Amino acid sequence: MPDWIAVVLLGIIEGVTEFVPVSSTGHLLLTEKLLQAIGGLAAGHWLVKPSPEKDLFNVVIQCGAVLAVLPLFPDRLRQFLFGWREPATRDHLLKIFTAFAVTGAGGLALEMKRFRLPEELLPVAVALFAGGILFLVVERWLRQRALHDQVTWLIVFAVGAGQLIAAVFPGTSRSGATILLALALGLNRPAATEFSFLVGIPTMLAAGGLKIFKALHHAAAEAPVEHWTLVALAAAVAAAVSFIAVKWLLRYIQTHTFTAFGWYRIGLASLIALLLLVPRQISFVTSCTARVGRVTPCAPRSKDSFPNGAHGVTRPTTPRNLGSQC
Repeated sequence: MPDWIAVVLLGIIEGVTEFVPVSSTGHLLLTEKLLQAIGGLAAGHWLVKPSPEKDLFNVVIQCGAVLAVLPLFPDRLRQFLFGWREPATRDHLLKIFTAFAVTGAGGLALEMKRFRLPEELLPVAVALFAGGILFLVVERWLRQRALHDQVTWLIVFAVGAGQLIAAVFPGTSRSGATILLALALGLNRPAATEFSFLVGIPTMLAAGGLKIFKALHHAAAEAPVEHWTLVALAAAVAAAVSFIAVKWLLRYIQTHTFTAFGWYRIGLASLIALLLLVPRQISFVTSCTARVGRVTPCAPRSKDSFPNGAHGVTRPTTPRNLGSQC
């Protein structure tokens, strides 16, 4: 498969899933594994093999998806740009950057410890399933409760922590974790979604900027050349698709709950578990077949070779006896 087709596909996946609470990282990893399985990408391809190149690609296309969200909040942008002297506006800005600071502090600690996301699908399936169950439970719990639109400081710190959880466990979903925590603390769906998205903008842009800075100024002499044209193409595709996806989601939550996303996560987790189980079953059957094929018949033995052969009586050649003779 040509690289440009692969990056366009990954850009589409990123754009659809970055702000929808179903985990963009999990979907990207699943897509990469499937492309590798069908032969679309070689095992050592830079889009598949864990490397700084792949990390940079993933972060930059996330930045593309994030930038596309800005035009969808025109009222907030005008408020932040022209009404920042008002106490309510400054309070909201402070809450956004406090949540960002919580995530940033934890992210720097993970960076210092050289933390890397697991590249296996099993953790993704577990996180998807757990998140799906939690969405169903929380939405059921919220049915008889009145929700508010005020972002409290408890919600601020919970959202910052939620972004860290998503950064450590692939398949969690940054937007999924933050929206879920905000809902559980009483924030209504539109306000929870907006605050999650607004906090995600500086978070993802800072992460992308740091990765780009390191790639440009701290690259090792023997490091491979970055595929900047392909990275830019994927980021542009992710931005265009993200704009459409987020615009749809903001309308959807005005009249719907997140229950459908919970069921989707459970279904996808079950599919991934099935895909992981089938190769193991095939491998087990193949191994057993190979072992049976390696069994060779034993050479016949004379009567004298049996302890009771002198009396003219031979033991019946049962499968158990045959195995003991071999």
